[in-house]
Amino acid sequence: MSTTAPFGTWPSPITPGTITTRTVRLSQVRVDGADTYWVEQRASQAGRNVLLRRSGDGSVGEILPLTPSDELVDVRTRVHEYGGHAYAVDSGIVVVSHAGDGRLYRYDVAHRMRGLVPLTIYGDVRHGDLEIDTARGLVYAVREDHRGRGEAVNSLVAIPLDGSAARDDAPVTTVVSGTDFVTSPTLSPDGEHLAWITWNHPSMPWESTTMHVGDLLSDGGIGEQAVIDGGGNAVSEPRWTEECELVHISNASGFSNLYRTEGFPRRGTNHEGWTADLRTRPLHPAEATFTSPAWVLGPHHYDVLDGEHLIASWARDGVWHLGTIRLSNGELEEWNVGWQPLGNVASSAGRVVLLANNEMELPAIVEVRDGGVEVLRGSGEFAAEAIGVSLPTPVAWPTTGGATAHGFFYPPASAIRTGPADELPPLIVNVHGGPTAAARPGYDLNIQYWTSRGFAYLDVNYRGSTGYGTDYRRALDGHWGVYDADDVIAGARFLADSGEVDRARIAVRGASAGGFTALAALTRSTVFSAGTSLYGVADLARLTRTTHKFESRYIGALAGARDADDPILAERSPLHHIDDIHAPLLLLQGSEDPIVPADQATAMYEAVRAKGLPVALEVFQGEGHGLRLASNIHRALRTELSFYTRVWGMASSEEDPVLVQVENLAH
Repeated sequence: MSTTAPFGTWPSPITPGTITTRTVRLSQVRVDGADTYWVEQRASQAGRNVLLRRSGDGSVGEILPLTPSDELVDVRTRVHEYGGHAYAVDSGIVVVSHAGDGRLYRYDVAHRMRGLVPLTIYGDVRHGDLEIDTARGLVYAVREDHRGRGEAVNSLVAIPLDGSAARDDAPVTTVVSGTDFVTSPTLSPDGEHLAWITWNHPSMPWESTTMHVGDLLSDGGIGEQAVIDGGGNAVSEPRWTEECELVHISNASGFSNLYRTEGFPRRGTNHEGWTADLRTRPLHPAEATFTSPAWVLGPHHYDVLDGEHLIASWARDGVWHLGTIRLSNGELEEWNVGWQPLGNVASSAGRVVLLANNEMELPAIVEVRDGGVEVLRGSGEFAAEAIGVSLPTPVAWPTTGGATAHGFFYPPASAIRTGPADELPPLIVNVHGGPTAAARPGYDLNIQYWTSRGFAYLDVNYRGSTGYGTDYRRALDGHWGVYDADDVIAGARFLADSGEVDRARIAVRGASAGGFTALAALTRSTVFSAGTSLYGVADLARLTRTTHKFESRYIGALAGARDADDPILAERSPLHHIDDIHAPLLLLQGSEDPIVPADQATAMYEAVRAKGLPVALEVFQGEGHGLRLASNIHRALRTELSFYTRVWGMASSEEDPVLVQVENLAH
């Protein structure tokens, strides 16, 4: 039986320790015959990324031995700083990027005693987006070379699998160069062709890229080649069918849809001029989004199921679906399996494995077979019904310019507490990063942490978010810090006007680009009485001059700036609008952040403090862009809760809350 207690003060079974020690973060799901591989990031092991395998007999275990230097392998790459696809597997051969020394290693699952074989040199050279070519004894990789002065050099290279390039870089062959970026090497099943993607500044990979395909020579070099798609379209995720036809995703129609290219010569029949025979057509035109922006290497939203079908995931109105698409005529059949794909679908020999969640289950690796779902690996085990679960409701609201914004609303929920009948709950408005990412509905402990304590939670998909079509995403171009902030403000007012939440207790929070939007919202409205920025941007001009190569031109495009000296950057920067902030502010930041450097947070802190406003700053030593260590994640969650508790004068349900030092706070 539940008892009544003020909203925001409920005791919760979901603690910071629950999130950091009883859960893992799953990613990079791949299948190799009967085996399933994935990466687990474990906050309890200092954020180490571990490669695991579930073999055909159901046994699960970490498979990689220690490196020759006796280090545990951390499966991670820093290409583009955000990393992503850091290992590949083919017929029991694994190639992996180890974050500890930045090298690639080969491992043969069938010959474990051989251990890890280093493939690349030591040095400031990063590799990712790996594709194994066993016939040629090569692995294709995106290389990001930081050894020279100035901007890093990106290329596509072929690295011998025999280890001959481990001490001498000379055996490495450059396959593609001369563009600012290259990704997605994809080998045809017959080994005759390679597909890849390139783009140049100032574009980002979800704005304008080019899909190439070429003959593969015996040494891994490229012979005759052709452009499959480009010319201002955003293309991504090449896959070869069993019949050696090429499928890819393009936003040419206004939605990121699937396309099929036919006419490739069969094995042994390559001829000069074969590229003239290629024909590309839409596979399944739809007002649906079949991919997500490629912030990380190796997005994998669909795969080849068999000779006649793809298995694909797609989003409509921010909700993701799973189903098959027939290669011959594009017919789509949705699989209603009770799970939403989370951007990673893999298939081999008819097996379908994906990363997914639903409203009652944490993200898990599941296999779909005969219409049923088997959980192969969960990220944590919680009886949602026993502790109370807040279910998401899709909401939409009017915003500036006659537009409509979207999001998911989570009311307070607890198995043991209810709020007073005469009280409305405080609201936390969350702003996702990117800004091209998207909030997705589902059971998420980082949301339930708040709702189980009696907070309402709004996850906003502002203009610029993915999942609502290209026009919705592009609506933010030139208006960053305005439209996104307006949508967040309008969402908070919408819920307050609807009588769902206490309009006197509304906080806005966001991480990275979401932190920037949260800060901008604080400067553009008085609707918020508290705000939290996690490694967010405060000064756009400073960031333009200091950020990494991948995003170095992105800030200007989002803000509509000509260059780093354009006055629009100062106009949009929260740091230059301190006088417009009227709510207490919490800043959480990693000291070694290469994407949003720590001086962004410290400058904001000093400016707000000098004005006499309540402000707190917590800098986590050794952390980068996002928190990886369990102790720091734990402290950040407790600090944020303590901050709201103090600002709003609420009683605390925590036994030992972290009382962050809030400067200039009257009570």
